[in-house]
Amino acid sequence: MGYMITTAKSARSDVCIVGDGAIAKTAALGLSQAGYSVTLLCPHAPAAPKAAGADRPWDVRVYALNHTAHTLLSSLKVWSALEMERVAPVESMQIAGDGPQAGGLSFDAYSARVGALTWIVEDSNLNQALDAALRFAPNVHIARGKAVALDGTGPFARVSLADGAVLEAELVLGADGAQSWVRGQCDIGYDYRSYHQHAIVTNFSCAKPHHGVAHQWFTCAEGIVALLPLPGERVSLVWSAPEALAETLMSETLSELAVRLAAYCEEQLGTLRPLVPEEVKSFPLRIIRPHSIVAPRVALVGDAAHAVHPLAGHGMNLGFGDVADLLRTLAGREPQRGIGDARVLARYARARKEDVLLMQLATDGLERLFGTDFEPVRAVRNFGLNLLDKFPALKRRMVSQALGK
Repeated sequence: MGYMITTAKSARSDVCIVGDGAIAKTAALGLSQAGYSVTLLCPHAPAAPKAAGADRPWDVRVYALNHTAHTLLSSLKVWSALEMERVAPVESMQIAGDGPQAGGLSFDAYSARVGALTWIVEDSNLNQALDAALRFAPNVHIARGKAVALDGTGPFARVSLADGAVLEAELVLGADGAQSWVRGQCDIGYDYRSYHQHAIVTNFSCAKPHHGVAHQWFTCAEGIVALLPLPGERVSLVWSAPEALAETLMSETLSELAVRLAAYCEEQLGTLRPLVPEEVKSFPLRIIRPHSIVAPRVALVGDAAHAVHPLAGHGMNLGFGDVADLLRTLAGREPQRGIGDARVLARYARARKEDVLLMQLATDGLERLFGTDFEPVRAVRNFGLNLLDKFPALKRRMVSQALGK
């Protein structure tokens, strides 16, 4: 039986997932394929699917999916459902420091002994493949409505909706983003810090072939500029800009933005031109560290469990890692323990601790290091980039961690 919309005043399932993003859908699909009944609580009506094919406009929101994501999505038969002509493998990455003595660091798939470092996938491509898979998933029920209360103290967790409906489940998954309602209902405290930056995202065509290379420039005054390869001679911009600069960038035309970018990339990519139709978006950047990712009969996944700086493009990958580790933890539990058992959830939390902490330390540390406009620090960080570039074994270890291998 495929998924269905539920309108009943009450429903009981093994798992209730709160959220409607890619991580929530992946969790629903994985749990369904593992034999659990799932209620997916979506607060919004689904967006109309975009027309298929290479001619439709390119999303400005893209993800750099690593090998953890690739393995999970492949096991769920989602990867093969992507429009592969709209997926760009990243063959290598070029990182540049700042200032007149800028350091440099490069990684490539050949040295890392992999076919690709990551794959650049549009948000709509990923979600449409997940939606298609969910239509054939057994025992997945879609509930629409606004959750107003969560009680995890009984033998079943209870999610109450604004219309009076009650959803009961052995386990509730909070997959509802950085401002997670589920996390708030569980009184889970968190550490929050704004980077006082916005990610400016849009797409351009480039006059020269990008050869599957992702470029990243660490500057101080202008933040972090990344250009990621898209299929054909196109690139996706992710500019983590200080708030004042971000406001200026959003007020300019994309042609003016292309002129700004020429200072960084004209030698490698030639002239940039906005894609038609033109679109640009801005997202505030912050780090969120919840004090726990579990509570009685509740587990957090995705941005609800951790929000990181996008400089490495791995926020979404951490979410896929959450889902993969949760599925492994549930599969390995003792027969007498339910999926909402406190010990089982504690194992999930332990399984995620190292990967999440390492990514938080790396992204936050790099942002702090390259956000310091102090010449001795600038000299040391550029020296460090150049030094690291000369140690292939250390680079391979770093790449392996980033790839999720």
